[in-house]
Amino acid sequence: MERQYEVGLVSVIMPSYNAAKYVERALNSVFEQTYQKVEIVIVDDHSSDGTPELIQKYADIHPEIRYVPLEKNMGAGYARNKALELARGQYVAFLDCDDEWMPDKLERQLKCMKENNTSFGYAAIEMIDEDGKVIKGKRKVRCTCDYQYLLRNTVIATSSVVVDRKAAGDFRMHLRRGGQDYATWLKLLRNGTVAFGINEVLVRYRVTGN
Repeated sequence: MERQYEVGLVSVIMPSYNAAKYVERALNSVFEQTYQKVEIVIVDDHSSDGTPELIQKYADIHPEIRYVPLEKNMGAGYARNKALELARGQYVAFLDCDDEWMPDKLERQLKCMKENNTSFGYAAIEMIDEDGKVIKGKRKVRCTCDYQYLLRNTVIATSSVVVDRKAAGDFRMHLRRGGQDYATWLKLLRNGTVAFGINEVLVRYRVTGN
């Protein structure tokens, strides 16, 4: 039976693991979005640093958060898949728990996707350090990306991706420990879909010591 999605709702897919230092910034960057029809699906991958307690504190006062703690560490791919399974939205937007979005990120991407009749959107990023200071400016992206181009260029940052599941269908991430996001984007573009990107910084990608 085909899944039914809530039209216009963006389900933010957020795996978390030992990110107590950053997860509040990630969550606040969602709450500050100019596009407000969102739910946040957080699956914690058995953190040991106080992340679960921090997320629960937010979930207690923010009904748009759906929080699931895992009983053992399963990897980011499994955590994202659990979140995808629970997500109710027509759109899914990926956000890693140590990254941050610019306030107009979702609004601009949904507009771009509708204008170009695509099920897949992405954007440029900048890199920040543990304290949020920019260490590398905008990483340019092309305005379009198809399967053949993506095979040769790993241009799509996970925390920039938005997928329209009404058009793309229900999907899951690969469960390999490395590169499962890249493998998933290839799978979504293999049928001839062309992804559209915004060559402006809409995501702050954090580079940490570990």
